[in-house]
Amino acid sequence: MSNISQKLDLRQSQNLVMTPQLQQAIKLLQLNNIELNEVIEEELEKNPLLEKAENDQDEQPVDNQPETEKDNIDQTFDNANNTEPDFDPGSKMAEISSGGNSKFEDYENSFENRMESEKTLRDHLTEQLHMACSDARDLAIGELLIDRLDESGYLREDITALAERLGCSHERLENLLRIMKGFEPTGVFASDLADCLAIQLHERGQLDEQMQALLDNINLLAEYDHKKLAEICGVNETYLKDMIVEIQALNPKPVSDYDHLVVQTAIPDVLMKRLPKNVGGGWRVELNSETLPRVLVNNEYYTEVSKTATQKKDKEYLSTQLGNANWLVKAMDQRAQTILKVAAEIIEQQDAFFNYGIEFLRPLKLVDIAEEIEMHESTVSRVTTNKYIGTPRGIFELKFFFSTALISEDGTSHSSESIKARIKTLTDEEDPKKILSDDKIVDILKSEGIDIARRTVAKYREALHIGSSVQRRKQKKNL
Repeated sequence: MSNISQKLDLRQSQNLVMTPQLQQAIKLLQLNNIELNEVIEEELEKNPLLEKAENDQDEQPVDNQPETEKDNIDQTFDNANNTEPDFDPGSKMAEISSGGNSKFEDYENSFENRMESEKTLRDHLTEQLHMACSDARDLAIGELLIDRLDESGYLREDITALAERLGCSHERLENLLRIMKGFEPTGVFASDLADCLAIQLHERGQLDEQMQALLDNINLLAEYDHKKLAEICGVNETYLKDMIVEIQALNPKPVSDYDHLVVQTAIPDVLMKRLPKNVGGGWRVELNSETLPRVLVNNEYYTEVSKTATQKKDKEYLSTQLGNANWLVKAMDQRAQTILKVAAEIIEQQDAFFNYGIEFLRPLKLVDIAEEIEMHESTVSRVTTNKYIGTPRGIFELKFFFSTALISEDGTSHSSESIKARIKTLTDEEDPKKILSDDKIVDILKSEGIDIARRTVAKYREALHIGSSVQRRKQKKNL
């Protein structure tokens, strides 16, 4: 028979308490500049001791990797990142002060979650892009093309100039654009009105020689010169009228159904500019002052109001708001410095990409950046998610610059994305009479110092939606 008894046992343990202020600092780090603006506007309404500063004094730019600062907030970041958090990252924003006088609104009602109910054209096209492509370079280029659509849904950018700017082949860009012209709404990514109508007619099976001739001379249709147009198309005017009816059933502005929800260009949180050679060259890195909110603590107002505060609750309120305001300003400054550190190191690591193009993207992991700037990997992850950098080659999400690596026998590291790009180049340029087998691609890559297994080549090829050698032989034979 067992005895049931109670006893008092004293134990000592150590754990991290996620204070509301630390939760706030982490949340601020995750937000991009647009989302941050929303949060700051809400705080300005709640805290009379906060005021918005004009962006006439930009955040300190970085010309090289900045020194790591070890202040209170930085230390709490490190402590938090080395311990499992005791809060749900997707839960409501916690109160800033222990008294509950100031808190963020429900995180589920934040900017990004409210936008989910209204899918923009950019969202719609990006979803299709990710379904059609798996290569990181194609995804980055595709998102750049999406951001360059005009209000009608046309891409009027010169493809040759854009390919040169990105440092990628004209063929790669053309192939990607051909895929994206198959996206919904039909006609999007057309170069002009005639191209837009041609895409829609092709989908309907109505694009024959006569119709193509009409589109090539669509200016005559606008001038109502039906007689000359019928002659060019090789049809009589009665048949031409039927062709015009088919044209009128099309949508010259394929994105019109989205009303005002036209593509929202990705707004960079960080900007990089090339420094002139007379000052040593390199890159200048700075936060985008156009979108970055700046807040200050109005100490003069606090001094003035505190003189008239006689009751204890009024004094406690002012003290709490002053503490909240000071913490928010410090957290904002730490956020800015952390983003600059991460962005500066990414630029240093991917210098070849910025100088020579997308084929020179090197393998990079979050931990590589974290070790260099002496921060935790999860902090780097928060900084690089949903934040964009404006570069001479376009606007990219910071996450774009991280890819897995393949190590050759000689220890050389190759980005999986650069290998995919090389495989695509080889298959695009292969002789139709001498289609490359996977084994042959392996041999070519090995001759270039890339030691890769045949099954890996097959996996990368399938990820790029490139057919087998048998499929490509049949396809190119019919071209």
